[in-house]
Amino acid sequence: MSEKNEQGKRAARERLAQQRERERAGERRRRTLIVSSAVVGVLALAAVVGVIAANSGGKNSKGAAAGPAVAPSGATGKDSLAIPVGADDAPSTLTIWEDFRCPVCAQFENAFRDTVHELENSGQLKVEYHLATIIDGNLGGSGSLRAANAAACAQDAGKFPAYHDVLYRNQPQETDDAFGDNAKLIELSGKVPGLDTATFRSCVEDGKHDSWVKKSNTAFQNGGFQGTPTALLNGEAIFPKKGNEPITVENLKKWVAEANKGKKPGSVSPAPPGS
Repeated sequence: MSEKNEQGKRAARERLAQQRERERAGERRRRTLIVSSAVVGVLALAAVVGVIAANSGGKNSKGAAAGPAVAPSGATGKDSLAIPVGADDAPSTLTIWEDFRCPVCAQFENAFRDTVHELENSGQLKVEYHLATIIDGNLGGSGSLRAANAAACAQDAGKFPAYHDVLYRNQPQETDDAFGDNAKLIELSGKVPGLDTATFRSCVEDGKHDSWVKKSNTAFQNGGFQGTPTALLNGEAIFPKKGNEPITVENLKKWVAEANKGKKPGSVSPAPPGS
């Protein structure tokens, strides 16, 4: 009898162990599904934004801005439409087209910000930011334009990277044109040490770089891009994927390492305070 009891107990323990393993496997599948769904959701949203951008005639895109296009300090590239961050002699360049009201741009920035800064700070990567205003054009308002002008004003002050990140960390809902209020943009500049000055305020309130921003948006519309964000590593599209590989932190690092193989890192100087 005792032997039968022992066999019964063993069988019960084995059934319990099997049940627990099935539960653990189920939980792993559930987590995988959640992560996969999140990725699919981001890509689907990116596709929607791409369609919006492709059809963007824009309520605010009619005509050119009055006055000459005043590029921010240090702007580079064709027509001085790129704001560079990182070592000039970095072996690879990441070109990013963004709209400060674009929710997928914020998702991109929040997911890859630390990695991009790490690659910049190690001399592996230079980033060239181009600013667009497609959300203004499709939803109305002026938050894309006003925020881009303010970011260009921050570039004049040598504090574009920090202010750029502050704007994305504090991005309002896409339909909320909070960035259309210069006072809000000036308030957010208080999060960047030394940026909230009389010169910066005047630049923001006067719309010093509005014509430059509109010129940049025209370049975006004429560039054949599918939407924001558009991210190009040495000219090759990497968002939402590069070839058949989806963009992830690990893949971004791998792609940059592959592109830089055998090349010397750029010369990195210490970042100024508040950047």
